[in-house]
Parts: sequence; structure tokens; C-alpha cells
Amino acid sequence: MAVVKTLSKGQIVIPSAIRKRFHIKPGTELQIMEYGGIIYLIPPVEDPIHAACGLLPSKPSLSEKLLRERKKEFR
Repeated sequence: MAVVKTLSKGQIVIPSAIRKRFHIKPGTELQIMEYGGIIYLIPPVEDPIHAACGLLPSKPSLSEKLLRERKKEFR
């Protein structure tokens, strides 16, 4: 885990190993998000759909659950 300090304008320097791993170059736009007291820096991805594949579990199927609930409503 790298530790960085903030500069006078609130800027931080991302360590070079991390910049290289995520292909962050001058001018690269990062998304910043805060959740649960943690700040996330999110680098851009070439294909966001491909990057998101496999993030959600295949079971239980939410669509199957929704269809079962809808069938119960019509009975």
C-alpha cells in the first residue's frame, strides 16, 4: 500500500508503479467516488462492458425470481 501526501491545492501524486499499471498519463481523466468513508479513484477502461462482465454472480438469477413473483401475482 502506498502512502501519499496532499499538496497545498489538495492534489496528490499517484505513485509511478500504479500509473504504469493502469496506463495513467498526463491528462488522463479519473472518476472519483466516495462510499462509506473511502475515496475511490477509478481509471478509464477501454471497453466498460467487457470490464464489467463477471462482476455480478450468476446465481441466484434475479430475472428468474422476478418471473416467479409475477406468476404468483397473476394466480
